Amino acid sequence: MELWHYDATDLAALIRAGKVSAREATASHLARLDAVNPKINAVVHRFHGEALADADAADRRFKAGEEPGPLHGVPITIKLTADQKGQPSDSAVIPFRDLIAPEDAPVVRNLRKAGAIIIGRTNSPAFAMRFMTDNALHGLTLNPWNRDITCGGSSGGAGAATAVGIGALAHGTDIGGSIRWPAYCNGIVGLRTTPGRIPSYNSTARTPPPNSGQLMAVAGPMTRSVRDARLGLKIMASEGHPADPLWLPIPLEGLPNPASRKVALVTSHPAVPIHSSSVEAVRTAGRYLSAAGYDVEEVSPPGFERAYELWETIGMVEVRALLEPMLGMINDPGMDKAQRQWWADANKVELKDYFAALSERHGLMKQWGLFLEQYPLVITPVGAVPSAAADQDTQDGGMKFMLDNFARFLFPAPVLGLPVLAMPLGSFHGMPQGVQIYAAKYREDLCLEAGEIIEAWEGPRAPVDPKF
Repeated sequence: MELWHYDATDLAALIRAGKVSAREATASHLARLDAVNPKINAVVHRFHGEALADADAADRRFKAGEEPGPLHGVPITIKLTADQKGQPSDSAVIPFRDLIAPEDAPVVRNLRKAGAIIIGRTNSPAFAMRFMTDNALHGLTLNPWNRDITCGGSSGGAGAATAVGIGALAHGTDIGGSIRWPAYCNGIVGLRTTPGRIPSYNSTARTPPPNSGQLMAVAGPMTRSVRDARLGLKIMASEGHPADPLWLPIPLEGLPNPASRKVALVTSHPAVPIHSSSVEAVRTAGRYLSAAGYDVEEVSPPGFERAYELWETIGMVEVRALLEPMLGMINDPGMDKAQRQWWADANKVELKDYFAALSERHGLMKQWGLFLEQYPLVITPVGAVPSAAADQDTQDGGMKFMLDNFARFLFPAPVLGLPVLAMPLGSFHGMPQGVQIYAAKYREDLCLEAGEIIEAWEGPRAPVDPKF
């Protein structure tokens, strides 16, 4: 089996055992990148020379007796939204193409410290603010399963790259579904973490993050196996940064078991009908968990639709204020059309509405805290329908379609500040299906435990070849 087929856990074990070298692992992934990336355009900055040099240095340290890190010699990718020393932090917009990061973001530093070898930076829409991954600087990323179906956004490059075996583990970010949606679209695992779990800081940032970013934006791992997501979380969260006041060193393991073993299955929604394939995915996950001893019920959590509405009230007022003046400067027609559709359909938000939404958010978080004490896990669809076209959000009415059918299921978690694991489960008409697993704040361990049970039935995902 080619080395790029292995997940990060197995590949790291092979390297530590001396059965393969970091150079061999890196060379295999770079060859895979060269073979398939031209078809899907997932990686937009490639580091052949640097990656091989880093791998050689890792091999020398290992031979000299240095204790290897948990990702020693394992090739990975970084989403272009995170600073990487000496590389452009272009945010996928033309005016920033020459903005070079003077230092690594803390999440990148943590991955390097663990021994990972960065082989490339993955594509994103401009400012990571679309449901699709396309931009005027780097172009469109294609879904390896079907070029006419979106690979998702904003971590679409990370999702597509991981699905085809370009890197054993990928870094992604999520403020409104940007890890979970591409994980679903590409048939891989994606973990949205609790805010404050993984340090966040870019030295290239010209201004502090807006309030919505501070409350809702997170980083997390995107992988082909749940155990790799667990490993990636441990490494990404391993050390904070003095410039990030929100990071908290909360333990990842050894937390008390919940008193309840109940799981809430969300199989209906007050605002939209859910496609039978999405309902069946949720129920299948419930059957797997029931067989493992969980007490499974079909029950709706409090204020699920209202949490979606609050994302728009809190997030869109800031997004529009920051982004609208820049649309003419970045000259990105797809971004322009998608955002203007969104703004045209959105309710007008005044300052009093914004403050009221922040207050209401607090109350809704309290309701969910009580609900999650009774039902420590909540399983939901990723969307009301199975998939969306590659250019859906620029079609007439396309943004409304995305909001109605996907944002309703993706936006609640950021508003509520909760971790969520996106898990592949089954397929529909040749495309991956999946579910979301919610848990209480800082209980990523519960999400991962449930994901491992589902994966034991479904099997971990192997890399796929682009089907075009």
